[in-house]
Amino acid sequence: MISSWMVIGAVTFLIAIGSFFITPRDVKWFAQLSRPRWLIFEPLIPLIWTVIFICGAASAYIVWEKNPGSTITWLIMGLYLLLEIITVSYIPLMLRFRSLKTGEIIGLTGLIGGIVLAICVLPISKLATLLLLPYLLWSPIGSYTTDELRQLNPEEA
Repeated sequence: MISSWMVIGAVTFLIAIGSFFITPRDVKWFAQLSRPRWLIFEPLIPLIWTVIFICGAASAYIVWEKNPGSTITWLIMGLYLLLEIITVSYIPLMLRFRSLKTGEIIGLTGLIGGIVLAICVLPISKLATLLLLPYLLWSPIGSYTTDELRQLNPEEA
């Protein structure tokens, strides 16, 4: 039998990697946007999101192990899945529509989803909730950065 952590890890990995295959060819558009001077950590963003996804998968594993297979646990797993899909859709949708506003809306939707998930997870496990903190801390930074990009590139908003 396959362990639950392997399934959760595989699903997390497949969804995250899947976004690379649906990313449109409009990367040049995004690369040519003006950026704020303080955005010096941009090369670290893939590493930051990797850590966030690992923490999210660990959080999901803890929740699953508390009450495997129950209806509530399945619903919460659905929330984890939805949050990851929202998160990885940021780049493909923003590039497809060439719209920073689209990216900002997706980012804020993810933040709201992350808060809802954390509230649902809190009564089950404080550790699982703590593992969601990297997402909850980074998501507003990403939304703020996208808003700053909109301010610097009003024609691309």
